[in-house]
Amino acid sequence: MKHVLTIVALFLMNLGLATSPALSDDTEINAALRSLLGSFRETYGFPGATVAYTLKDGTTGAVAVGLADVEADIPMTTESRMLAASIGKTIWGALVLSLESEGVLARADLVSGYLGQLPWFGRVPNAQDMTIGHLLTHTSGVPDHVHLDGVAGALIDMGQTAPFAPEAAIAFILDEPPLFEAGTAWAYTDSGYLLLGLVIEAATGRDVFELVQERFLTPLGLFQTIPSDGPMIEGLAVGYTVAPNSFGLPSRTSDETGALLWNPAVEWTGGGFVSTSSDLARWGHALFTGVAMDEPYMDRLLDAVPVHPDAPGIRYGSGVALYTETLHGPVYGHGGWIPGYVSSLRHYADHDLTIAFQINTEVGVADDSSDLVPALESALADLLIDAVSAQ
Repeated sequence: MKHVLTIVALFLMNLGLATSPALSDDTEINAALRSLLGSFRETYGFPGATVAYTLKDGTTGAVAVGLADVEADIPMTTESRMLAASIGKTIWGALVLSLESEGVLARADLVSGYLGQLPWFGRVPNAQDMTIGHLLTHTSGVPDHVHLDGVAGALIDMGQTAPFAPEAAIAFILDEPPLFEAGTAWAYTDSGYLLLGLVIEAATGRDVFELVQERFLTPLGLFQTIPSDGPMIEGLAVGYTVAPNSFGLPSRTSDETGALLWNPAVEWTGGGFVSTSSDLARWGHALFTGVAMDEPYMDRLLDAVPVHPDAPGIRYGSGVALYTETLHGPVYGHGGWIPGYVSSLRHYADHDLTIAFQINTEVGVADDSSDLVPALESALADLLIDAVSAQ
């Protein structure tokens, strides 16, 4: 990859990204962020965390607190990688829009037009009726295999053999009744995004991760973001969970060498990436300010559906959640949790501000027993919006 850095730098300069100054570690903003993050760590007891942001002029900053490896007493740094989980859906949604701009596929296309020849496809709920757009917006009516009884542990066991095939995970929802008729309601489903990955590969004849690397990661200089396609990931902070759990994992999800005790490849296009908060913030800022692709796409990205009648201020677009009723104006982004890790990406459109954070535990998040994520999202937005307004 290093041999293309010069070309990449020129491309980034055109986007206003390569020349964006990074705030030094001793700025007042970063000091305030570090203090805030430290207070949250004391209150909630998580091992470590990182926070990064990108401002309107492209200025970036990042801080870290706590430990990347508790047992070895290794500090968390701003370069520590963590599994980004479902934030990857923002990337897959963008890839679909990129391919749609080129006429390779369309959101209105029936999924059966790409996967109908597969011998098992007819057993997928709503197989003949759902479109690519339904998969993108979680309106396909396809159940979520991850939350079916016994599937979590089975996925961990399945991932011990390589290579992982997404069809093996999709098999859990075959012959299941649909949750609703395609396009008539909303229900989050990783299974739908696995089907989306297969559609992309069928439409292009290419590997989905190679497409993302070529179209987004390399051009935008996101060099710390790579596929989470195996247990050994360089620079990965150790993730911590609660044992016992439905995944059958111990509280420390890595061995003494840093290798994960399970294979994150089982996530595939349900998420699929390991990253840093800095890369996530840069990615979100490029995506949500309309510069991640050459062709116009923001109207399609934000073409969203309601998630529930009782939550009119929350909608879901092409791999992105939209919050339209907040104190800081419209907010775009996505969250992610996976055993040992939780991540958040938020773009505050009225302030041209993007914030990302990662924590190396999902304890209290997966079961909604803790308000850590929304509380930290709110506190970070308040701090950074006030700080930028005061400048």
